[in-house]
Amino acid sequence: MTLRLSKISLLLAVALFFSIVAFTNITDYNSNAQFVRHVLSMDTTFPNNRAMSRALPQPWVQTLFYCTIIAWETATAILAWIGAAKLLRSLKSPTPVFTQAKSIAIAALTLGCLLWFVAFLTIGGEWFLMWQSHTWNGQDAAFRMFAILGIILLYLTAPEPTQNSSS
Repeated sequence: MTLRLSKISLLLAVALFFSIVAFTNITDYNSNAQFVRHVLSMDTTFPNNRAMSRALPQPWVQTLFYCTIIAWETATAILAWIGAAKLLRSLKSPTPVFTQAKSIAIAALTLGCLLWFVAFLTIGGEWFLMWQSHTWNGQDAAFRMFAILGIILLYLTAPEPTQNSSS
């Protein structure tokens, strides 16, 4: 029971985190919109780099990117809340039932990992060369979040002990 509650608690923490991030990005839209704008514009990368043709300085494209990120964060939060509720409902169920109830939680954590790995580390970091910027480089934070979510995903998907176990 303790192990299951631990997994659910970490999933609830993920749901809370993504809820706050999405809420902040909606209510204080401009703060992180500037981050997206600078990354996509590539205006703080190394001068005269040969990849500048990748830059997307168009405001409508930047808005679309940012709104997609917010939608992604919101979807992750919603799935994490639903996944946690589903796990709580099956807390005292037999192992196969609890294991099957993990599917939405797994989807939420995978979606969160993909956000940080694909949107920030791959597209922002490598395609738009965010790593070259001293001001608008979110790679450390993105890696930290990817690692946290990945560890929780591994922990959540670890096999459940048998029902007569003391866990």
